[in-house]
Amino acid sequence: MYRVLLIHGPNLNMLGMREPDIYGNLTLDSINERIRMHAIELDIEIDIMQSNSESAIIDAIQQSNNKYQALIINPGAYTHYSIAIRDAVSSVKTPCIEVHLSNIHSREEFRQKSVIAPVCQGQIAGFGFYSYILALNATKHLVKES
Repeated sequence: MYRVLLIHGPNLNMLGMREPDIYGNLTLDSINERIRMHAIELDIEIDIMQSNSESAIIDAIQQSNNKYQALIINPGAYTHYSIAIRDAVSSVKTPCIEVHLSNIHSREEFRQKSVIAPVCQGQIAGFGFYSYILALNATKHLVKES
């Protein structure tokens, strides 16, 4: 068994109400429950947090070193401009996968660029809640490789 930290960024607490045509109808609690169930199937211990605060996200990433074998992060809007979160991801040894519910590459121009993805092992986007399931599967590969 290994440990994974999943970080949901800003406004993801509004899922189910916020732009369901883009983000779907599932609430964050419902998505987290599906993630936890899949983690059990994969024999992964998962901690999940959501924060609208950039500093809380950075603190969680920094504290992941030597505590988790992998990180999964949906940085929300911070994806496109948070050099501070990028620096936090690149400063820890914990491998990281960036996740998005929507396909950011098919959206508005300002959403198509991630400043965080280049310091992650990969990015999964556009599969709704299933993006998180794919990321969990990928962590199994990352942990075996390291």
